[in-house]
Amino acid sequence: MIQSFFRTVMFYLLLMVGIRLLGKRQIGQMEASEFVVTMMAANLATIPMEDTELPLMSGVIPIVTLVVLELVLSWVIMKSVVLRKFLCGKPVILIDNGKLVLENLRRTRVTLDELTGHLRQKDVLDIRTVQYAILETDGNLSVFPFPKDKPASAKDAGIQAQKQLLPITIIEDGYVSKENLKKAGKDENWLARVLKNYNAQPTDALMLTVDTADQVVYIGKDQCL
Repeated sequence: MIQSFFRTVMFYLLLMVGIRLLGKRQIGQMEASEFVVTMMAANLATIPMEDTELPLMSGVIPIVTLVVLELVLSWVIMKSVVLRKFLCGKPVILIDNGKLVLENLRRTRVTLDELTGHLRQKDVLDIRTVQYAILETDGNLSVFPFPKDKPASAKDAGIQAQKQLLPITIIEDGYVSKENLKKAGKDENWLARVLKNYNAQPTDALMLTVDTADQVVYIGKDQCL
């Protein structure tokens, strides 16, 4: 009994250290790889805790290996936008300018009941007031009402609300998304002209977005701490 007690305490502390090493997001919303590591680590710790005849290291080594693998994978994902999109996915628009995107709902297997449930969690009862709803990579739903339907909005003050536009990310961490470039109705010549205004190359950009009003937002890597 005493041996089981000390094993339980040791694996508890080991898992707590591992979770902390993986980052704060592990405690909140998790990506798929983080969820898998957490579940596997918990199961691996359970076996040697229950069976005191098993060597202690039979549980410690697999858990440490999992944590190290996840740390290495997280570092690689941070360095590679392509791998990040492959493993973590990308945000999916479920409501675009007030219209449901049925193809994306089917692809993400989100039912209308689930969608309206998420909207209620955002204090939205009327789906017609939603201009954009975006399913983020961590499973959260970002909701943007039409400007006229926002609480305490310009509508209430009698001010003409400006049109809300959804920016499209063209460059992320030096990587040019040709798919988004085409979606924005732009080409590489346009991108070259924009970057020239900032005396920058694609690899110099941390982020570059454009909306349908041709408003460009550029953040260079040299602008970050």
